[in-house]
Amino acid sequence: MSAAGRAAPAHLGALYPFLYAQPAPVVDAFTAELVTSTAGRLREAAMLRAGVLTEQGEALAACARDLAVALDTGGRLFTFGNGGSATDAQAFADLFADPPPGYGAPPLAAYALSADVAVLSALANDVGVEAVFARQVAAQARPGDVAVAFSTSGNSPNLVAGLDRARRCGMVTVGFSGGGGGRLAEPGVVDHLFVVRSLSAHRIQEAQTTACHVLWELTVAELAA
Repeated sequence: MSAAGRAAPAHLGALYPFLYAQPAPVVDAFTAELVTSTAGRLREAAMLRAGVLTEQGEALAACARDLAVALDTGGRLFTFGNGGSATDAQAFADLFADPPPGYGAPPLAAYALSADVAVLSALANDVGVEAVFARQVAAQARPGDVAVAFSTSGNSPNLVAGLDRARRCGMVTVGFSGGGGGRLAEPGVVDHLFVVRSLSAHRIQEAQTTACHVLWELTVAELAA
């Protein structure tokens, strides 16, 4: 044990205080700024998540009712997105297709259109990237199915095209967006839209993840009822 870790005898502590003084923790300016920044991001993320659930709770419940009706009558769920939103789309489909244990939820037909690299690359190369989702919807979907699009801006042309095709196929359409909603917020684009009012892609996706889990739980509860 070092001298600093031992209790100082009274006479030695008075004579040699520098040997027994507890060193103050060293926090450089970079570390202090990092801690402050992280705390701020955590607060922002928590506020956004709470805001989405508080402000859009009734809309999530209404969407869950429509999803439950569609899935209970043989409908299938198709999700899609670009980049990080493609991962969110796949995670949402997985919730329905392979529910986590403990919920007693049945597995349901759900597919992520952005997960098949062969199909995506073929369509992007042969037809164009704007058609990668619309073509898959046209080939696979039928009336009564559900289309769920994920975006942080709401402006991706291939998402808008996919949702347009979904509406014309008679599908229930759902969109997750950020900022002001983008093109997904235009009238008639989707039946149900959930917007995270932030300009940070990270914060948007974090809040969307929470909203997706709540939407899944509400849908499962509607199906059980």
